[in-house]
Amino acid sequence: MTAMDLVPVRRALISVSDKDGLIERGKRLAAAGVEILSTGGTLRALNEAGIEAKDVSDVTEFPEMMDGRLKTLHPRVHGGLLGRRDNGKDRNSMGEHGIPQIDLLYVNLYPFEATVARGASSEDCVENIDIGGPAMIRAAAKNHAWVSVCVDGKDVDQVLEQIEANDGSVTQDLRTRLAAKAYARTAAYDAAISGWFADQLGEGAPDFRAFGGELTQSLRYGENPHQRAAFYATPEIRHGIATGRQVQGKTLSYNNLADADAAFELASEFDPAEKAAVIIVKHANPCGVAVNDTLVGAYESAFAADPISAFGGIVAMNRTLDAPTASALVKIFTEVIIAPDADEDALAVLSAKANLRVLLTGGMADTKQSGWMTKTVAGGLLVQERDIGMITPEELKVVTQRAPSEAELADLMFAWKVVKHVKSNAIVYTNNCVTAGVGMGQTSRLEAARLAVRKAEATAAENGWDQSRTIGSVCASDAFFPFADGLKAAVEAGATAVIQPGGSIRDDEVIAAADEAGIAMVFTGMRHFRH
Repeated sequence: MTAMDLVPVRRALISVSDKDGLIERGKRLAAAGVEILSTGGTLRALNEAGIEAKDVSDVTEFPEMMDGRLKTLHPRVHGGLLGRRDNGKDRNSMGEHGIPQIDLLYVNLYPFEATVARGASSEDCVENIDIGGPAMIRAAAKNHAWVSVCVDGKDVDQVLEQIEANDGSVTQDLRTRLAAKAYARTAAYDAAISGWFADQLGEGAPDFRAFGGELTQSLRYGENPHQRAAFYATPEIRHGIATGRQVQGKTLSYNNLADADAAFELASEFDPAEKAAVIIVKHANPCGVAVNDTLVGAYESAFAADPISAFGGIVAMNRTLDAPTASALVKIFTEVIIAPDADEDALAVLSAKANLRVLLTGGMADTKQSGWMTKTVAGGLLVQERDIGMITPEELKVVTQRAPSEAELADLMFAWKVVKHVKSNAIVYTNNCVTAGVGMGQTSRLEAARLAVRKAEATAAENGWDQSRTIGSVCASDAFFPFADGLKAAVEAGATAVIQPGGSIRDDEVIAAADEAGIAMVFTGMRHFRH
């Protein structure tokens, strides 16, 4: 006897934490002649709805105990899931020990991820670690040659469609696909639990590290059309791409999502209660950043900072999008707008651009919220904490004869926030809290400084300005100047103050060059490499 393509479903075991849709699905199973076994609250809900269901305890002849911790961990349950229908020894064992055959398992797990997300106590989190559920899911998935395993309502709906279309049977193809999903679900569940324990213990590098997520969107392709891609949401609750609600526009692409994430993370560095901030990003790098008393003013300044690069860019902001800003935005081609919210007048303006993608996140990202980031390398994962480092004006160390003025200090702090989000090597010039020139991703710091100047000069020409806005600007460097040449390039560009981490063996040489030029320079003691 061998596994058949079509396997009939005669008995199902249902035990769910999330009971949404339970009654409708239970009725359809009962109407198809499927005997239902169940537990606890699921059993009560089914019976109260008039659906005949049998208590698992009647099968195991063992009562639920320990506040429901122990109910399905029994040979008559797992034997019914694991028993191979084409194996004589298995069939004999089932018959000898009164083990009923279970053809369908529907289990969704205790809401551990949601419990952690709402900030529950450690005790509550531990109580929401499901044991019997994952054990049953894994058993049923292993025996997918005969058993259909469902970890959410969508799975049950697929099984019901086949039961109703195939005279009570389910195909091997569906059983296999459900098994694959089941193992992925338990893996993601265990990843969330192990990650929580690591955080509780403060372990940055446990012996084993797992990451998991739930499919949010299948993408047309990745960075390039020949690459497959998808977007998965992790258990971490953080306002941004994962919480974004797309209210209009074409389907978001892999690059759209990556760029919008980069833009929104930088926008979140700026407190909306203090100033409106607008960030324009192209290929994961900011090309225009500005703060202003009004959102439209910030957008106009950010756009003017590099109008050529802004074409086809991603725009992020830290305040609710309003109609004046929306009206300015639709004047040029923009790929994505991402904001915490938008008012009705703004949405009406944007609706004229049907293809424009608009994401509303529901809030700003918490820039002080720690978390873990991953990057794949050949044969492994690089894992690091999110860069939540930031300094205050009081923590700056003035290393030159001249200290920065109040206006320069404000610009230096603005520039330091921006340079943190620019690919290394990174140099950023800002003038009156608007980016003047951005040099990113260069193999030498000197070239990054020169690139930023060239971009500033090109922008001045594009806008018809008399001079580059690096004249009278401040300069930020994401890491120390290894030689004085980069500092001198900033001076030649017209910068009057510089912010950098310090820590080079040639710091004295760089400081001397700054003093000779009469500019102010401060050290942060913190670098922001971004690869």
